[in-house]
Amino acid sequence: MPDFLRLSDLAAVPASLRGAYVAIGNFDGFHRGHQSVLEVLKARAAQAGVPAVVLTFEPHPRDVFAPTPFMFRLTQGDAKARLAEALGLDAIAILNFDRAFSQIEAEDFVSRFLVDALGVTGVIVGTDFHFGRQRRGTPTFLKAEGDRLGFAVETLGLMDEGDEPISSSRIRAALSEGAVTAANRLLGYHWFFEGKVEQGDQRGRELGYPTANMAVPTGFQLAQGVFAVRARLGDRLLDGVAAFGKPMFDNQRPPFETHLFDFAGDIYGQTISVALIAHIRGQEVFSGLDELIAAMDRDSRRARTCIADANPISALDARLGFVD
Repeated sequence: MPDFLRLSDLAAVPASLRGAYVAIGNFDGFHRGHQSVLEVLKARAAQAGVPAVVLTFEPHPRDVFAPTPFMFRLTQGDAKARLAEALGLDAIAILNFDRAFSQIEAEDFVSRFLVDALGVTGVIVGTDFHFGRQRRGTPTFLKAEGDRLGFAVETLGLMDEGDEPISSSRIRAALSEGAVTAANRLLGYHWFFEGKVEQGDQRGRELGYPTANMAVPTGFQLAQGVFAVRARLGDRLLDGVAAFGKPMFDNQRPPFETHLFDFAGDIYGQTISVALIAHIRGQEVFSGLDELIAAMDRDSRRARTCIADANPISALDARLGFVD
């Protein structure tokens, strides 16, 4: 197979991907439950001697039908592609989901995308997967279509940890509570997100802690507080301490602010990826700037220790390269 491929539609699927085994779903987070599905996908594809492809959708269907986007997304399209490649898949197809797409009949979805475009050998979905107009496409429907049209269909259940399944909503809840270690454990890697560095109010620079500021998307519900982070800037991997929320200043839609240790440079407009290593503390209001600076000094020392002690959670985590 050639290098990993990313497709934005299925209008002209490369010949190298025809006959693929395909897993279909939203896969927000690519968490350990998703990874178990994708490991089965890789095994089935290897047995059949065909490519392993994940088919997913952006934006999330729930946001399309909401008055305004509201979901706390764990992985946007770029992150999904990075994770799919790190998992050893051959390609990802990220189809644009809108109201018109939602009106495609389930039979047409199967014939247009799975049969005509991809010529699938087999398809893997979760037990809760639905597709097509009025969500008529169910795993049972898909199995009948596979039997009729000549491709295999396999339905896989959720993976449990503790007393409940691993799910995107469970991970969102953990991050919204600042439970970074628990969220990372469920994900199987250190959660990361990315954005462009924008100019802020320069207050951190005045306090001796210049920051790379990233605007967060609507629906971003990470707990406000202070975090130990690893940041990727181009080919560079940098340690840092980050704050989300400004309780002492304007706290309406605050940016995510990362102070990069031992770094100086103008990086406005560049894209930075940030992985959460540990939660250091919640947001606090201090009596003055001297007390705030003293807290920032403590946070930095704690962040350096957390980063030095961090290890990859999994082989996937190691391949992502934020923690070595």
